[in-house]
Amino acid sequence: MTVSKTKVNSIRKNKIIYLMLLPGIVLTAVFSYIPLYGWWMAFTEYKIGQPIFGATFVGLDNFKEFLGDTAEALGLLKNTLGINLLTLTIGIVAAMFFAIMINEVTGKRFKKIIQTTSFFPFFISWVIVYNIFNTFFASESGLLNVLLVNLGIIERGINVLGDPKYSWALIILSNIWKTLGYNSVLFLSSITGIDSSLYEAAEVDGADRIQRIRYITIPSLIPTLQVLLILNVGWIFGSNFDQYYLFTNTMNKETMMVFDMYIYNIGMKNLRYSYATAVGIIKSIASILTIVLVNRVSRKINDKGLF
Repeated sequence: MTVSKTKVNSIRKNKIIYLMLLPGIVLTAVFSYIPLYGWWMAFTEYKIGQPIFGATFVGLDNFKEFLGDTAEALGLLKNTLGINLLTLTIGIVAAMFFAIMINEVTGKRFKKIIQTTSFFPFFISWVIVYNIFNTFFASESGLLNVLLVNLGIIERGINVLGDPKYSWALIILSNIWKTLGYNSVLFLSSITGIDSSLYEAAEVDGADRIQRIRYITIPSLIPTLQVLLILNVGWIFGSNFDQYYLFTNTMNKETMMVFDMYIYNIGMKNLRYSYATAVGIIKSIASILTIVLVNRVSRKINDKGLF
């Protein structure tokens, strides 16, 4: 009874905050949860024009078909996990060290210029990002290839955008370039929360700048790094569809084929909506299990987690 009264009093006291949350809750429900009724298609053989609940029920046949094709499933898993895990770990660690370097810049104006410049790509659409990369890396007309050929360093332009061996690096680097500034802001906010007396004490003890970073700044940022890893690990089975759609072509599609691209090709191009929905459900379940597992491991290591 006391607990109920406490909760009611808390809601009344913070009613403005709850009202501010309401639009977000409604939008999430409308666009993220209500459409889940469409998952029923995964258990049917849906055809265009049929009502969703009027299609022929086939049970788990669509799931069995995907999981039964071991080669295709493993290929998707390899590309999706390989690219996303590398992007996640390299991107967040790079953002942490980038934030540390920005924090060490003494000139305020120069620091603001760096922050603004690095944050700007986050607001650029993937269409523009691809055009930028195409301008620099196109095999025949790209600025870097033309420069290298004219200088005699290479005989012909390198097909960075089409050669499969560059696919993973292309996706990872473009993603890191786009999100580096945004992720670094999260670490910069954590750096401002570090007790300045720790740095003063270290300086009195004779610690130089590198030692202060190593023994104070980095350890203080580990909790933020950990939380970001847990938050983002749930997306390792998902990908930026716009990015893959633009960077994928006939030459590199095998190394670019991740879950989201596969679902698009099967569902929208081949019109196999039921099968594509089943693959999407498998991807969602795998994402949920991954974030629960990582959170549990995090709690066992240092007793910190999201839930």
